[in-house]
Amino acid sequence: MLGSGISLLLSKKIAKWTTKVEIIDEPRNEREQWLVRTIEEQARDAGIGMPEVGIFPAQQANAFATGANRNKALVAVSEGMLQRFDREEIKAVLGHEVGHVANGDMITLALIQGVVNTFVMFLARIIGFAVDRVILKNEQGLGIGYFITTIAAEIVLAILASTIVFWFSRRREFYADEAGARFGSRQGMIAALQRLQKESEVPNQLPDSMQAFGITSGKKKGFKSLFTTHPPLEERIEALRNMTD
Repeated sequence: MLGSGISLLLSKKIAKWTTKVEIIDEPRNEREQWLVRTIEEQARDAGIGMPEVGIFPAQQANAFATGANRNKALVAVSEGMLQRFDREEIKAVLGHEVGHVANGDMITLALIQGVVNTFVMFLARIIGFAVDRVILKNEQGLGIGYFITTIAAEIVLAILASTIVFWFSRRREFYADEAGARFGSRQGMIAALQRLQKESEVPNQLPDSMQAFGITSGKKKGFKSLFTTHPPLEERIEALRNMTD
């Protein structure tokens, strides 16, 4: 729990450092003015404080939001997205990221990860103790069987438990897409996801620690799909089409 809390508190600093994002303190041109103004309007509509706004130097179309406080978050968009997407699409993507902030997704994800990690460590030690005492019949304190079994159990349980965290991460994307449609437009959000489909072969340039907070994390199939932070783009597009006004 402590580790997850520290990661959350440092999330903005880590994001700025790993993505080399350039914060817009004073807009230097019309594009930056539009970007800041759009996020300011969306933040006001969402009932949150104005996030920091930034652009990070990646040619892959992506965006992310992070921060431990929903009133002091960071929303950033890639240079590639600004170059290739039209403004209706970008506005919807920004609304998606503002939706993450308003929904408190970063905080909730960190809490879930912390709880999962705690249970993994606790159960692994129970399993190790049971094997050491019941199966290996060790009555003299904690033997080597306890430590080996605990380590093995932590690895297996961590893999299994991570599917819970990934499941929540995928579910929150649908709610953020709805926010993108609400703060931008439904057609703009659908068009943005369709454009991302066309660019799905471009390698994800976000650092591993930031991929859960991007607009997309790439395509995975079969068993690997259980360990992805985002649902398939086609499912997200279909959900938007079926969304009630």
